Amino acid sequence: MRTAELAGRVAVVTGGARGLGLSMATVLAEQGARVALLDLLDSVSEAAAGLQEHSGTQCIGLRVDITDENWVTQTLAEVAQRLGEADILVNSAGITSGTELLETSLDVWNKLMQVNLSGTFLMAREFAKRHQARGGEHRASIVNVSSMSAFAVNIPQTQAAYNTSKAGVSMFTKSAAIEWLPLGIRVNAIAPGYFATDMTKDFVAENPQKAAHWIGKIPAGRMGQPEELGGLLTFLASEQSSYVVGQTYIIDGGYTLV
Repeated sequence: MRTAELAGRVAVVTGGARGLGLSMATVLAEQGARVALLDLLDSVSEAAAGLQEHSGTQCIGLRVDITDENWVTQTLAEVAQRLGEADILVNSAGITSGTELLETSLDVWNKLMQVNLSGTFLMAREFAKRHQARGGEHRASIVNVSSMSAFAVNIPQTQAAYNTSKAGVSMFTKSAAIEWLPLGIRVNAIAPGYFATDMTKDFVAENPQKAAHWIGKIPAGRMGQPEELGGLLTFLASEQSSYVVGQTYIIDGGYTLV
């Protein structure tokens, strides 16, 4: 799905150095949005340079720990200075853990909540504050990345902390959507299933039996390709979805249906 509505807009994508984050940033850049990739990885600058060369639109890469309130504030201020005020935020940064619940330490639990849930909150709140300060003439969209694991316990891997954090992202999406709609900010979420990212490919290579189990349970018969999120992201980021509020869209090849 292509739309001229995204041309010239400013988008911020967390977790943008690789994986689904970089894939979604690529979709926005290809449609003319100026994009800020945010990530804790040093490679984020290189990823941004590659994206700018590929898309022909201005892209920057900034290191940030999204669980650090001051760092988040400073980073969005830098984005505004270098690209202009952001009107699209994609909260894609996240981590996981395969620790069994009885063996999950409080440190592991807290880290997952801090990155996946608190990081999403801090980025969204600062984005909303800056948007509010601009007045009511602009429209903005936040797209949070939840997971099908917010709705289904996708065994055989054990990841209760991750599942819980992503369920929190979907409820945060609903709650923030209601509070911020009067500010001209729409908040929605995408809940991907199994996608063939670089990270997933590495896991598959190391765990072929688990991978076979996954694919065997996907009605579509395969993992998703990162670019298959593009149409949904474009829809949610643009005013084509102006009447869509607080929704989480599962895109999983039918996995959660059976």
